[in-house]
Amino acid sequence: MLILMKSNASEQQLEAVAARVRDLGLTPHPLKSSSRTVVGVTGEYNGLDPAVFSALAGVSKVVRLSVPFKLAAREFHQDDTVVDVAGVKIGAGQKLCVMAGPCSFESEEQVLEIARAVKAAGASIMRGGLFKPRSSPFSFQGLQQGGAKIMDLARQQTGLSFVTEALDEASLELVEEHADMIQIGARNMQNFTLLKKAGQSKKPVLLKRGMSATLEEWLTAADYILSGGNSQVVLCERGIRSFATHTRNTLDLSAVPAVKELSHLPIIVDPSHGTGIRNYVPPMALAAVAAGADGIMVEVHNNPEQAKSDGGQSLFIEQFRQMMEKIPAVAKAVGRAV
Repeated sequence: MLILMKSNASEQQLEAVAARVRDLGLTPHPLKSSSRTVVGVTGEYNGLDPAVFSALAGVSKVVRLSVPFKLAAREFHQDDTVVDVAGVKIGAGQKLCVMAGPCSFESEEQVLEIARAVKAAGASIMRGGLFKPRSSPFSFQGLQQGGAKIMDLARQQTGLSFVTEALDEASLELVEEHADMIQIGARNMQNFTLLKKAGQSKKPVLLKRGMSATLEEWLTAADYILSGGNSQVVLCERGIRSFATHTRNTLDLSAVPAVKELSHLPIIVDPSHGTGIRNYVPPMALAAVAAGADGIMVEVHNNPEQAKSDGGQSLFIEQFRQMMEKIPAVAKAVGRAV
């Protein structure tokens, strides 16, 4: 439910509306944008007469949102959200954000070499897993606490911001302490306990689309984070499972314009997981920029053949440099800068 306030509504009237929402056991979400002031209402309000709110002073009208997701909806928040990752701004026409780095941190030497290389090529955020969700329990699981110390060192030496994945509440605490952005991976997109915990964080969250998730399910998962009070959410399209076998996943670039129509949240694209094949990553990264994505996330490794995870989809450093040289022309064509 959305309560639209009159253009001349006072702060006292806005607070009175929020108080009435709370009195009914619901949660108010006041929002002022460039064109209007609204109060989003979440909770169990089936059967509630909108007249309960429309009769209040300062209220223009009350409407029911037409989509299952509420706080992520464009209907709720008409202006594009800008997410700030330690000074790197994502969304709403800001410069294209490039996140790059290895699938997982493997050693101090590896991380520092890649960090220097991706920054020199134009990346503003480094990706890399401290904890790795692996299909097999015998596969490399990440450096965990040791990787966090390497992350701190790399930040000191390069000035890069960092995004890394939290797998559960315990790892979330470590990620929140050391990273600049918390990643919720595809396997955890509907881990509602973890989403709620991320919603209480002061750090921005990168929410990857689940492997078989619809856009509605994805945006409703974002609502779990937003409803906790954390408005800094970036969506990441990383490919979905389909009948196709020529790539690891099917990268759904149509999700970019669709999400921008449905939601105010920024969206980036991960062509590394979306294709799973190194040589397909650069063309799909360029396609993502052309589709209007707010950024891209790619895997880069200094020695992909020896990578402990996802070596086959990781770009060589020189490949990454060459891709970054091509991006500005595509970005300019769609009105973006890098």
